[in-house]
Amino acid sequence: MSLGLVGRKVGMMRIFTEDGDSIPVTVLDVSNNRVTQIKTPEVDGYSAVQVAYGQRRASRVTKAAAGHYAKAGVEAGTVLKEFRIDAAKAAELKAGDIVAASLFEAGQ
Repeated sequence: MSLGLVGRKVGMMRIFTEDGDSIPVTVLDVSNNRVTQIKTPEVDGYSAVQVAYGQRRASRVTKAAAGHYAKAGVEAGTVLKEFRIDAAKAAELKAGDIVAASLFEAGQ
């Protein structure tokens, strides 16, 4: 498994090749992805990373979710997703880290 990003579709555009061919592409907003929890095999039985995306006012978050975000030290998000990854890769991350598109390579 691999780490991923959570985003929102902004729109569509096209890119032209050197030959003049038009290729349709989707524009995504993947900013503000942050790690909220690291799941380990010792504690949770599997290895994964929880990532939050977006911003949500504190008054619009349940008390349980607010406690989860406060424990991680990050602001509340609109989307919370979990990605199963290797334990070695999970050890490199910690709660509160920003997951940016620069962590990925072309074609990954």
